[in-house]
Amino acid sequence: MATVPAPRRRARRLDRPALTGVLVREVVNFGSYWRSSTFSSTVEPTIYLLAFGFGFGSLVSKVNGLDYVQFVGTGTVATAVLFSSVFPAMFGTFVKYQFQRTYDALLAAPVDTEEIVTAEALWIAARAGTFGCAPLLVAMVFGLDPAWGMLLVPFIAFIAGFGWAAFGILISAVMKSIDNFSYVTSTVITPLFLVAGTFFPISGLPEWARIAANVNPLYHCVQLVRHAVFGFGPDDLWHLGFMVVFALAMWRLAISRMERKLID
Repeated sequence: MATVPAPRRRARRLDRPALTGVLVREVVNFGSYWRSSTFSSTVEPTIYLLAFGFGFGSLVSKVNGLDYVQFVGTGTVATAVLFSSVFPAMFGTFVKYQFQRTYDALLAAPVDTEEIVTAEALWIAARAGTFGCAPLLVAMVFGLDPAWGMLLVPFIAFIAGFGWAAFGILISAVMKSIDNFSYVTSTVITPLFLVAGTFFPISGLPEWARIAANVNPLYHCVQLVRHAVFGFGPDDLWHLGFMVVFALAMWRLAISRMERKLID
């Protein structure tokens, strides 16, 4: 009597060759649109920096002991990370699995959903870590003094970018239509963007807004970047821990939801 062989079990959930394969595909594909992606991810935060830095800077010279251009320049790094991670993850992922059927093609290879989501988030985070440094370089042109702590900014931006990329992938798996992304942009991303301490300190906000800001991942990214430039403090362990927990939570939720989405 013939026996049916048991399905092969993978030695571990995240297989390095599978992750590498997906990442290589993303890098090769990025070569076809890197100009537009780099332009949109760096120019928009730079415009915010110039507009607020020199607009409000003419009215407000100092904020928390810093020149306003320096205050905004360090905070806008988090804005660049947000724009270059959450939006590519939301729209890019939705297009890939809904219209291009890229995920179906990848799943036909020895790659599972966990590896696809992880590789996508890692690649977007790597880009965000690079793009996030652009406002810092612009701020240096306008008077921000270089500091050794700036070398840590790409790593801070990478952690934040991974969390926001995973959040974007999660949203793309939850929403049934790409038009529904406007709800998330208006009710979640925009409020978090405005109450993150980027353009003004949260100390002047009402108490409830200050409490809400402390559960805003973007706020913790702003604080870490600012302290990397002007000096770390004991609170930075809390900022870093919150960002890591946010990234891990969004990563696991994105994997779980995307697995259900692809099965459906």
